[in-house]
Amino acid sequence: MKLLIQGNNITVTDAIHDYVEQKLEKAVKHFQNITTKVDVHLSVARNSRINNKHKAEVTVYANGTIIRAQEGSENLYASIDMVSDKIARQLRKYKEKHLYKKTHAQVKTSDLVEEAPVTEDLVGDRAPELPEEVVRIKYFAMPPMSVEQALEQLQLVDHDFYMFRNKDTNEINVIYARNHGGYGVIQPRPGNNDHNGNSHN
Repeated sequence: MKLLIQGNNITVTDAIHDYVEQKLEKAVKHFQNITTKVDVHLSVARNSRINNKHKAEVTVYANGTIIRAQEGSENLYASIDMVSDKIARQLRKYKEKHLYKKTHAQVKTSDLVEEAPVTEDLVGDRAPELPEEVVRIKYFAMPPMSVEQALEQLQLVDHDFYMFRNKDTNEINVIYARNHGGYGVIQPRPGNNDHNGNSHN
């Protein structure tokens, strides 16, 4: 297993490196045959008003699939413990799903995603807050996939949403976890071809 550890606003000492290595080797012990690389990103927020400022983010590359988890707390070692436990659960879920995939009937996409109009208020009772500056820009490959495959990826990357290229339409879609349960998909409205987003008849 290839392990890469990076730090942001923190020096990755030998003690921290050894602790991360020990915890993650234990977490992926039963999944070595599918794990090719593990990236770990440790960070400490400089803003004193931020709670849980010690964050640990782990990305596991397994059989071409990305499995990701992150945790934050007031203690770096506690964050490493929590994220290691979470990534182990994610790996177990991934392996179990693919191990029994051939023996169980496939769930229809229509059963996975409720077909409903997108609510006007996507924010709900949350207060929208943008960071003062762009913290990090990520680039990633976007191979075409079905909504079912996108849902599976969403459940593995520990995010509220997942952006993907729909293999049926070749358009960029977003699948997201709804506040009141279930999942939704955001798609471009058919006929929106002009720059203002207004459709023409």
